[in-house]
Amino acid sequence: MAHEEKTTTVCVLDASTYVGFWILKRLLNKGYFVHAAIQNNGEKAIEKQIKEIEKVEEKLVLFNVDVLDYQSILVALKDCCALFCCLDSPDGYDDKMVDLEVRGAINVVEACAQTDSIQKLVFSSSLTAAIWREDICSEKDVDERSWSNQDFCRKLKLWYALAKTLSEQAAWALAMDRLLCMVSINAGLVLGPAVTQQNPQSTMFYLKGAAQMYENGVLAFVDVNFLADVHIRAFEDRSTSGRYFCFNQIVNTEEEAFKLAQSLSPLIPLPPRHECQGSEVYAERLKARKLSKLVEALPVSLI
Repeated sequence: MAHEEKTTTVCVLDASTYVGFWILKRLLNKGYFVHAAIQNNGEKAIEKQIKEIEKVEEKLVLFNVDVLDYQSILVALKDCCALFCCLDSPDGYDDKMVDLEVRGAINVVEACAQTDSIQKLVFSSSLTAAIWREDICSEKDVDERSWSNQDFCRKLKLWYALAKTLSEQAAWALAMDRLLCMVSINAGLVLGPAVTQQNPQSTMFYLKGAAQMYENGVLAFVDVNFLADVHIRAFEDRSTSGRYFCFNQIVNTEEEAFKLAQSLSPLIPLPPRHECQGSEVYAERLKARKLSKLVEALPVSLI
């Protein structure tokens, strides 16, 4: 899309999530006007930072929303040409939260469909919406056509993965029915500044079943700066469509697993160093060919 940076207004909901906040900052750096839609149960430390930015940034406007209140979403979307939807629970995940996130996703998509100015919805999802199924131990590649199995997620109580799977599926179904242009970004485990303080619950719930992900070549992480730029690129590129796996690296050796644990300390315990001397390398099964094409225009430093 051809955008005039001085006049383009977009919305980030929920801007107080870890990923939403970094998307908001990158958008402001690129000159966009931003409606920051914040829920009452958002990450308080991030919300405080957004309010501080608003004091000095004339291109930022805050809106209080409740994703279960359809009208509040419409207010935040007024005059916006795009929505970056980042739904995450700061209180963790259980079966009830799965239902709430799905209902919120449906309301967000419906609000976009009913807002004439919206040209595209960029829906932030997760690799966990694609990797979990009974035959996770198979040799099959996992790409954007893959979906996690709902029954398998329920059996293992993988509530985060189930929430991401069902909310993304619900969003896609409604977006197609309403003829809404939508793209989803399925992110690996998100790493970045202060992630253990500002995104602890989503991080921990993503990592439920980490050993199984690691042994089956589907444990991957992504830097939040890169992830934010991929979201924006998905909006700006007129040709984008469908799902995009987004990760920087697959963790498939014990040394890489130890480094990942170090980066998340003290949120997750470090294994004894002597246990990380193995030489086994697990086959990488995640494929992100679509991402490679999308990021060709991004700065080399971010890839």
